[in-house]
Amino acid sequence: MLLFDVTHTSHSHAQTGIQRVCRSLFAELGKTQATTGVCHDPYLKAWRPLNADELRRMRPGRPAADTRGSSWSLRQRLAGRTRRWLRAGPALPDAQGLICPEFFSAKVGSKLTEILPRVTGPRLALFYDAIPLQFPEMTPPGTVGRFPAYLRELLLFDGVAAISEASAACLRDYWRWLDVSNPPPVMAIPLAISPNHPVPDVPHAGPPRVLCVSTIEGRKNHLALLEACELLWAEGLKFELQLVGMGRADTAGPALAKLAELRRAGRPLFHHDTADDAELHAAYAQAAFTVYPSLIEGFGLPVLESLQHGKPCICSNQGALGESIPGGGCVGLASVDALHLAGAIRRLLQNPAELAALAAQARARKFKIWPDYARELTAWMATLPRRA
Repeated sequence: MLLFDVTHTSHSHAQTGIQRVCRSLFAELGKTQATTGVCHDPYLKAWRPLNADELRRMRPGRPAADTRGSSWSLRQRLAGRTRRWLRAGPALPDAQGLICPEFFSAKVGSKLTEILPRVTGPRLALFYDAIPLQFPEMTPPGTVGRFPAYLRELLLFDGVAAISEASAACLRDYWRWLDVSNPPPVMAIPLAISPNHPVPDVPHAGPPRVLCVSTIEGRKNHLALLEACELLWAEGLKFELQLVGMGRADTAGPALAKLAELRRAGRPLFHHDTADDAELHAAYAQAAFTVYPSLIEGFGLPVLESLQHGKPCICSNQGALGESIPGGGCVGLASVDALHLAGAIRRLLQNPAELAALAAQARARKFKIWPDYARELTAWMATLPRRA
C-alpha cells in the first residue's frame, strides 16, 4: 500500500501546476498499485484516508476555479470534530511507502512526524523549485517566510524527487550552504504531461492569435509581455493576445493594471481567469504560437503543452525552461525583457516559413506522459533505503 498526501489539493478547486501534478500522478499510481490518498484533518487532528468528496476533487481534468486556496466544508469540520470527540477517526492502512507531492503548509509540515514513522518503506517528497529564495520580491510574503522551514522538513524524507535538473541543483546547493551533513538523496525526475487528445487546428477568423497560458503573478513576467505587445501594436502589427490564467494582485499588480489599461485603449487583448481542458485545447488550436515569458520556473508545463499541440513557444533559455528547448519548436531567449520578447514575436508574425518550421519540429517531438513518470518515480523510490 502506498500513501499519497494531498491535504491541500483534495480541498481545492484550483488547477495550477502543483494541483495538476497531484491529480495526474494520483490517478496514474492507482492504476498499477494500491494507493490511498490521505490528508491531515485539522478538525480530527489526525491523518486519515480521503473521503468520497475529497476523492472526487482528485479527479484529473476537473473544472478549474479562480482561487488557489483550500477550504473545508461545515460538514467536514463537524465530522472531524465529532470523530475526535468520539475517538472514532478512520485509521490509516498499513503502508509500505509514502509520497508527498505538495508544497505542504506549516500545519501539515508540523504533523509529518506523526505519519512518517507509520510507513515501513521509503518516504518520498516532490520538490518543485526554490523561487521563494531566488525571487522573494516576486513571491507572496507568506510563502517566503514559510520556505526555509519547508526546506528543512524535506530532510525528514528518504529521498526527494526534483522536477528538473535546475531545481535539483538549487536544493542540493541550499543544503550544502546550510552545511547539512547527511541530506537525503535528490534525484531530478522531470515532470510529464497528459496525453494529447488531438484537436484540429481551427483557422482563427481574424489576425494571428498569440497565446500565453500562465497564472498572472510577478515572476511570470506578464508586464514585459504586455509592454512588448504594446510596442508591436504601436508599430501597426495586426495580432491578438490571449491570456489564460488567474491574476494575483499581491505580486502582479503592475501587470494587472497594464492589462486593464490596454483593454480600455481597445487593444485586441483577451483574458480568461480559468479554462477547463476542452477550453484550453481549443485555445491552443486557435493560436499561431505561444509566449511563456516567465523569469524562472521549476519546470514550465505550458511550454511542453504548447509544443505537444504543435504550437511553437517563445520562452527563456535559462534554468529549467532551457531544459525544454532541445528537441526543437522553441524560440529561446537569453533575456525575456520587453524588447527581446517584442523582437521574437515580431519575427514569428512576419516570417511564416520560420513559424511553420518550428511547428513541424514541435509536432515531431516525443513527450513523457504520466504513466512514464509514475514508473520512473516509483522505480527510483524502490531503491531508497530507510533513513533514521
